[in-house]
Amino acid sequence: MSKLFGWFRKNKQPEKEQSEVKPQESIAVETPATEVPVPAQSNVEAEAPAEETKPEEAVQNESVAEAKVVEPVEPQVILQAQPKSTAAEQPEPDVPAFDEPVEPSLRKTGPEDASGPGWVESEKVTQQVKQDEVQSEVVTDEDITPEEITPVVAAVPVPESELEQEPVSEPELEVEAEPEPVIEAKPEPKEEKKSLFSRLKASLSRTKANLGSGFVSLFRGKAIDDDLYEELETQLLVADVGMDTTQKIINKLTDSAKRSQLKDAEALVDILKGQMRDMLKSVERPLVEDMKNHDASTGPYVILMVGVNGVGKTTTIGKLAKQFQQQGKKVMLAAGDTFRAAAVEQLQVWGERNKIPVIAQPTGSDSASVLYDALEAAKSRGTDILIADTAGRLQNKNNLMEELKKVVRVMKKLSPNAPHEVMLTLDAGTGQNAVSQAKLFNEAVGLTGLTLTKLDGTAKGGVIFSIADQFGIPIRYIGVGEGIDDLRTFNGDEFIDALFSETEND
Repeated sequence: MSKLFGWFRKNKQPEKEQSEVKPQESIAVETPATEVPVPAQSNVEAEAPAEETKPEEAVQNESVAEAKVVEPVEPQVILQAQPKSTAAEQPEPDVPAFDEPVEPSLRKTGPEDASGPGWVESEKVTQQVKQDEVQSEVVTDEDITPEEITPVVAAVPVPESELEQEPVSEPELEVEAEPEPVIEAKPEPKEEKKSLFSRLKASLSRTKANLGSGFVSLFRGKAIDDDLYEELETQLLVADVGMDTTQKIINKLTDSAKRSQLKDAEALVDILKGQMRDMLKSVERPLVEDMKNHDASTGPYVILMVGVNGVGKTTTIGKLAKQFQQQGKKVMLAAGDTFRAAAVEQLQVWGERNKIPVIAQPTGSDSASVLYDALEAAKSRGTDILIADTAGRLQNKNNLMEELKKVVRVMKKLSPNAPHEVMLTLDAGTGQNAVSQAKLFNEAVGLTGLTLTKLDGTAKGGVIFSIADQFGIPIRYIGVGEGIDDLRTFNGDEFIDALFSETEND
């Protein structure tokens, strides 16, 4: 019995060592705990009587077990240092890890009885498990290493061949794209030449609805009778041709139809077109032709711009100055509108844009004195053309019209023939009010030319026929847009052709 107590005491020492290394047992006990206890109990029951008869054999077995238990204690210390090892040293700590479960299996069965065969069987099981795991580890290492190496080696030559082929295909595409822009650039100037007349037709599109092409649809398929003439009269009045001018047109048309014994109304279109053309041709006289007769030795050619507020007078001055400059003329501007806010600044902007000198004084100054100074400066500098702006004024304001007369008198003191051109700017959208303006301005200062603006935004372009018929004042320019080139020298033939054109291709 004393030997048995000695054996128990020896077993308590490894139990203390197991308590110190608890995390290792929790990992390793799971697999052998189910296998070892079963054979251990059967061995204890079968060999219980053998303990009494053969105590010496038990002592020998105990010494063997103690030797075996002490051996795995050394790798336990190694297990604690394993987390610091590298991945290549993994198979070494796996071997002692499986020795740990042997200890608890022996100690649980040991207190009652532990025989030699039981220890041997448990050791065999653990050795077989270790061998199987070592084999599996070797297999996995062999499988992993070739897979990781092959893709790295194969990926290196692939991009080198691709990069060499890409730049070869690029220059082939660039050669094909070069001749394309050269072909597209050629037809552009041709379209600009054709657009000069097409823009005029487009600007007169609203007036065409009542005049010109509107007459074609009016006469088509109808007989010549009083009803037809009444419809024609209404259409002319809607276009602001005016009552007097309308009666003249209808009377001439009726006489021509009777003399020719016409029955088809469509034949009246050509007769009407000819009458309106003759009316405009009588007032077609470009300003450039009159300027040719001017004697430059007497001083600059003076153009005095007059008109009411808001008709585009100052803008017309800027466009005229640019056109004269393009013709090689030396131009000067005079800011005679000293009443309207920002009128001087507006004219100065036009001068700075086109590099044309502008003579101006502060707002509120006497307009006559500004123009006097401008005329003196133009003479001293050898200017070819002087364009003088004036303040906008209503035609029914007598005091303002008297002021305009004063301006003319002051300019004649320096140059007896100045101003050489008194140009009235009219807004075509005002209709018959433009006729009233032309009448009163003509009586005050004696107009020598007209500029009809904003024809592109009105359906009342027929007022040009009324002004030409009643006053016979030359129409110098017409405005059909906002651009500098949209201020066009008046041409009666182009104007009539644009009115009577049914389509853009006509």
